[in-house]
Amino acid sequence: MSYEPNQEILERYARLLVNFALGEGEGIHPGQTVHVVGREETKPLFAEVCRAVWRAGGNVIQQLLPSQDERCNLERDFYELAGDEQLDFFAAKYRRGLLDETDHAIYLEGDDHPQAMRDVDPQKILRHQASYLPLIQWEQEKEAAGRLHWTIGMYGTAAMAAEAGLTVEQYWEQIIRACFLDDADPVARWRETIAAIHHYRDWLNSLPIDRLHVEAEGIDLWLTLGERRRWVGGSGRNIPSFEVFTSPDWRGTNGHVTFSEPLYSHGKIVRGVRLEFRDGLVTQATADENAELIQQIVSAPGGNRLGEFSLTDARLSRIDRFMASTLYDENVGGPYGNTHMAVGMSLSDAYDGDPTAVTDEEWEELGFNLKAAVHNDIVSTTDRTVTAIMRDGGERVIYAGGRFQDE
Repeated sequence: MSYEPNQEILERYARLLVNFALGEGEGIHPGQTVHVVGREETKPLFAEVCRAVWRAGGNVIQQLLPSQDERCNLERDFYELAGDEQLDFFAAKYRRGLLDETDHAIYLEGDDHPQAMRDVDPQKILRHQASYLPLIQWEQEKEAAGRLHWTIGMYGTAAMAAEAGLTVEQYWEQIIRACFLDDADPVARWRETIAAIHHYRDWLNSLPIDRLHVEAEGIDLWLTLGERRRWVGGSGRNIPSFEVFTSPDWRGTNGHVTFSEPLYSHGKIVRGVRLEFRDGLVTQATADENAELIQQIVSAPGGNRLGEFSLTDARLSRIDRFMASTLYDENVGGPYGNTHMAVGMSLSDAYDGDPTAVTDEEWEELGFNLKAAVHNDIVSTTDRTVTAIMRDGGERVIYAGGRFQDE
């Protein structure tokens, strides 16, 4: 019998996702509708999430997806059988209607067969992902208007743990600690954590930053923050999430960065990723293992531009192991916290204003990369120094030794 956390942990987890992670930390309101998505493997948590929604007076749209195995692997079968028109197909009316009915969405990650897509051509996956760009834009518009909230949670499996080189018990230990599920009141702990994140976010937003210089072993990178930018963090979106991030003006990225942590994507582990930027574009992408995947990512539409820059303070995150999951790996703590950067799509909530009032031409003028088909986060945990160059030419170290330098 596969490992399953005890009922108390599952109930705490579900309450945290429904009553805190959604609604900018306020939870859902009676009468609102929550779209709950997960695979069969997540069923124990999926069921508790549905119950938590009903207890809060909400409605549920359930989407429990079949497990993938050798006998039934519909995702793999699609990519093996689909022609170009099928790869580009987007069910616009269905997706629009489902989004219109949805106030909140909870996505539960969990997979007994994480290698099921390993042999699928990534180019086909990236092409099909690009067909969903209209949905991404609709979601961003509704989210920017304050009418859509979402979060992602993890239900660990033995197979996922094996991808990270852990036992399933060790994997769940990371989940429980990271989400404060070992606390009698995880919501209270999260409110304390969010308050700390907001402190660092507000401090960064008070600084008249023009550019950033990131220095470490294997890293010498310059970023231009850009006009109308803000730092974001602590919304309850994603559990866990300890980061403070922004979307720089992609055109001002120069230098090189070597990422200390593996990139896990499409069932493959890419180690030793190194990117070189010149005038905003990736001019070289290499890796020590599975280099072809990072090269395909940066070759996707808009994938050769920087979409996100993020910092996590080591004092906040309790994650200290590689988890083979972006949700956890981009929030790792350890002695030096982490810096993660995403190539591909920018994040419109890093705009300091009303994003619904910005035209496509204005987004481009501001250096936001919103028409990219990918957004892949890559992580470094090396001891690094981030120096801010202010608009008046002054300099200040804002991050060193894994900690924000706000004092």
